Amino acid sequence: MFTAAEVGAANRRAPGRGAPGRGAPEELQLCLSVVSKMGGAVSAGEDNDELIDNLKEAQYIRSELVEQAFRAIDRADYYLEEFKENAYKDLAWKHGNIHLSAPCIYSEVMEALDLQPGLSFLNLGSGTGYLSSMVGLILGPFGVNHGVELHSDVTEYAKQKLDFFIRTSDSFDKFDFCEPSFVTGNCLEISPDCSQYDRVYCGAGVQKEHEEYMKSLLKVGGILVMPLEEKLTKITRTGPSAWETKKILAVSFAPLIQPCQSESGKSRLVQLPPLAVRSLQDLARIAIRGTIKKVIHQEAVNKNGNGLKNTPRFKRRRVRRRRMETIVFLDKEVFASRISNPSDDNSSGDLEEERREEEVTTPPDTKPEPPVNFLREKVLSLPLPDPLKYYLLYYREK
Repeated sequence: MFTAAEVGAANRRAPGRGAPGRGAPEELQLCLSVVSKMGGAVSAGEDNDELIDNLKEAQYIRSELVEQAFRAIDRADYYLEEFKENAYKDLAWKHGNIHLSAPCIYSEVMEALDLQPGLSFLNLGSGTGYLSSMVGLILGPFGVNHGVELHSDVTEYAKQKLDFFIRTSDSFDKFDFCEPSFVTGNCLEISPDCSQYDRVYCGAGVQKEHEEYMKSLLKVGGILVMPLEEKLTKITRTGPSAWETKKILAVSFAPLIQPCQSESGKSRLVQLPPLAVRSLQDLARIAIRGTIKKVIHQEAVNKNGNGLKNTPRFKRRRVRRRRMETIVFLDKEVFASRISNPSDDNSSGDLEEERREEEVTTPPDTKPEPPVNFLREKVLSLPLPDPLKYYLLYYREK
């Protein structure tokens, strides 16, 4: 059996990250050749936090900022109800026009973008808005977060999911959020007078002839991440006409859809959202919420010597090593493979030892305690009129 960490480590040693490296076991080479393009590089989790644990173990998630963003937004919230049982598998999901890439792909994208507060971000093929929302948690209130989606029904779906997150998620109060704005159109028809961005991601396969177009969307010093010629590629603009290119991972994405001309023979230019200037009232709300968060943090330090951490919604489980299973769909046929190791048959002793350890350390029928939204509690306790309190809370539901 190959663990998530072993697959991730071997994948990182492999040339181009997608090709099996020299010296890797034959079974592992087969595993890498399949999962690097289709997902399935890490074991499935029982919940969002366990999926993130597995991505960390396999070194797909490597920075604290990216880990916090992934834990703050539950991947299952972006699935249709009847498909949520598959949300914590490291596999891509598609239903009609709705599509989510595999978690290992999103992890690599987030790490490669090197996101920082205050940057501007453009998501080409923004889909459900899952990636854009995670990015927004890092950009903060003074960033720019735009998305272009080809299908109008998917744009509407993304707006519904964004509204649900803002209204109901405690993560909204734990972070300073840069709310995404989504528009419908073909990302190859963006108006030439649009602003350039610090970070750009394209979620569809880019043909070589469109590489320069994608680069034109980037500011000097910016980073572009896109699937280019079967490789997830990171391009950094180091000068007005200078670029650095790095191949990250072998991937398989559906290609960009070519623009269709209108009946008049002219293309339909996509107008990106304007760069909005925040009102004084909104800036005051951001400042007040920031001050309250500092007070909460200081109170925690004074109480127990530790600051509040962005803990997961559920109790973290121990990461178990699982048998790797991969299912790849090719049109109407299904190719399935199970990669195992002869030592699996002799691992019952290790599993029994793990079970005994969990029995000792974990009380029976332990349920995770509901998270406490300290910011909300503090705002509601302030001697202010109720309308002002609810304004500070963005009129969110409990």
